[in-house]
Amino acid sequence: MNDQPDPRKSTPSPDHGGMDMTPKVSRPQIAAVTILSVLALAAGVGLAAAFGDLSMSAREMNMPGQNMPGMDMSGNTSGMPSMPGMNMGGGNANTGPAAQTPTPVGELPATPLQTPTRMGDLVMPPGMIMTKTMNMEAMRDMAAVDLTRVRFTAPANARGDRTLTPQVVGGVKVFNFETSLIRWNILKDVQVAAYAVNRQVPGPRLELTQGDRVRINVKNSLPESTTIHWHGLIVPNSMDGPADVTQGPIAPGETFTYEFTVRQAGTYFYHSHKNPDRQQGLGLYGALLVKPNNAAGEPKADLDSTVQLQEWLKREGYTFPAMIMEGALPNFFTINGKAYPETDTLRMKVGQTVRLRFVGSNNNFVHPMHVHGGPFEVVARDGETLKESARYLADTVNVGPGQRYDVIWKAREKGTWLIHCHIPHHTTNDNVEVQGGGGLTMQIQVS
Repeated sequence: MNDQPDPRKSTPSPDHGGMDMTPKVSRPQIAAVTILSVLALAAGVGLAAAFGDLSMSAREMNMPGQNMPGMDMSGNTSGMPSMPGMNMGGGNANTGPAAQTPTPVGELPATPLQTPTRMGDLVMPPGMIMTKTMNMEAMRDMAAVDLTRVRFTAPANARGDRTLTPQVVGGVKVFNFETSLIRWNILKDVQVAAYAVNRQVPGPRLELTQGDRVRINVKNSLPESTTIHWHGLIVPNSMDGPADVTQGPIAPGETFTYEFTVRQAGTYFYHSHKNPDRQQGLGLYGALLVKPNNAAGEPKADLDSTVQLQEWLKREGYTFPAMIMEGALPNFFTINGKAYPETDTLRMKVGQTVRLRFVGSNNNFVHPMHVHGGPFEVVARDGETLKESARYLADTVNVGPGQRYDVIWKAREKGTWLIHCHIPHHTTNDNVEVQGGGGLTMQIQVS
C-alpha cells in the first residue's frame, strides 16, 4: 500500500475550512467565454438600433411615484392631466395626442370663487395675498371704504368737474373746498364709495388766469387726515402739499389754507398727497386750468373738453382703491367720474375743432388715448405749450399717471366718432361691453 499522496488530487487547506479552492476551469476557457459574451452583446445592441425602439416610457419602466405632480410622462391622457404646454410622452407637442386631446371638461377642477375677506375690522379685496408680515397700515390703505362712515349720497345723475366760482376778496380769488366720503354713481346701476371734493368726482374745476393770486381753504370732513398737492404748479414750498414733508396733515374737522400766485398757464390738476394711492385712487382729484395772460401764440379751438382718467375696483358692494397688485386690479374705468355709456358726449359741426385736455389723474396705468375720425395735433404737454415747430400729428397719445396732453382734433366728417383708451379691457365695465364699449370711452357726434 502506497502511503504517499497523489499529486493530481487537491489537498484540503487548513486555512479555508476544508473548502476546495482549486479552479474548475482553465484561464483560456474564461477568456474565450468573455470574448464571446462581448461579441453577443454588441450584436444585440446593433440589431436593436437597426430594427427596434430604444425609448422607454415611465409606464414601461414601472416607476411609481416618480412622475412630477400634474405631469403625464407617458402620453396617456386618461390619467393625471399634463402640465399646460408640456408633452413628455413622445411625439410633436403641437400635433401629438397630448396636444389634440384636452382633459375632459368634467374632469377639470371647479374654479373656487374669490370673495372679500376680513382682517380684523378691515375688509380686504378678493384674491389679495395676505402674509403675517403685512404691515397693518399698508392693509388699511388697501382695505374697502367703511360704508358706515358715509354721510352723503350724490344723485345718480350728478356730474363732477363742475367749474367752481370764486369769491374775490382784496383782489384774491378765494375758493372753498370740503373733502368728504360719499356714494357716487359711475353708472346708473353701479355706485362706488368715493373720497370727494365738494361732493363731486372729480372735484370742482378751478379756472384761473396766469398771474392770479388764489386762496384755497380746505376743510377736511373725511374720517382720516389729508392734504392737497397742486400738480405741476410752481408754488412756495410750504404750499406744495406733501403730508409730513412740507406740512402737517389736515386732521378730520380741521381746515388748512393754501395761498399762492399762479405763475404758469396750461393744463394742471390737484390731488390728495396723503396716502394718494388710496385717497386719489378713490376720487380725490380735480382739474386746474390756467389761461395765459397773453393769448398771442395760444393754440385756437372752437370747443374745449377736459378728459380726466380714473380706475376703480368694486367687488360685491365694496369699493377698494385700485392698485397694480394681486387682488387690487381695477374692473371699472371712468372719464370725469363716469363710465361709458354715461360719459359726456361732445357735439360738433363739420369743420369745427376741439381742444381735448387729457389728464392722467389715474394712479396705475398708461392709457393710450385714441380718437377716431383722423389725426389730431399735439399742442401741449404737461401744461407747457409746444412751439409750432415742435407740434406734431398723431391719433394716439400715451397718457401716464400725472401726465397731461392737449390735442386739437378737427371734425372732418359727419357721424359718431369715438375717444377711447386703446387697451380693450379698459373699455369694458367689469369685463362687459355695453352699447359697443365701456369704461374709458366717450362719443363725438358730428352733424
